[in-house]
Amino acid sequence: MKFEQIKELIKMLQETNISEFKYETSELNLSIRTKDFHKVKEVMVQPTMFQGAPMMSPQVQTLQNTAPASNEPIVEVKEEAPKADIKYIEIKSPMVGTFYRSSSPDKPIYVKVGDTINPESVVCLIEAMKLFNDVKAEVSGRIVKVMVEDASPVEYEQVLFLVEPL
Repeated sequence: MKFEQIKELIKMLQETNISEFKYETSELNLSIRTKDFHKVKEVMVQPTMFQGAPMMSPQVQTLQNTAPASNEPIVEVKEEAPKADIKYIEIKSPMVGTFYRSSSPDKPIYVKVGDTINPESVVCLIEAMKLFNDVKAEVSGRIVKVMVEDASPVEYEQVLFLVEPL
């Protein structure tokens, strides 16, 4: 690819809403990011209906196994479901690593569903190569949903939280 072609490609990307473009061949590895790359993206969340047996987390299954001999299952509600047709802001992982909701198991979590946050609020930690990195919200709003389980691995740009703008 010639330099003039790359310049033309950059010009075309600026006229669209694409924030990142990657092109790879055996001879060339090209990555272009526009100024909008780090801006927060809004998403629409719509509830999904599934038929069949409900899936339960291991914590709920453990509660059921230790429940009295009643036929009614014990259900633990952790967070409220997002409302349909509302635009939510995604807080994404800035790196690959392990997601933690608190600085240690005996400390309180940074944020929970319903908490109001500002751009400087620390919402979680991500551990990468034995280094613990604070993740700041970079947005204002109210936490609607936590998308990742505590102490689970996360990928770069994986959605961690959904935030309702205030």
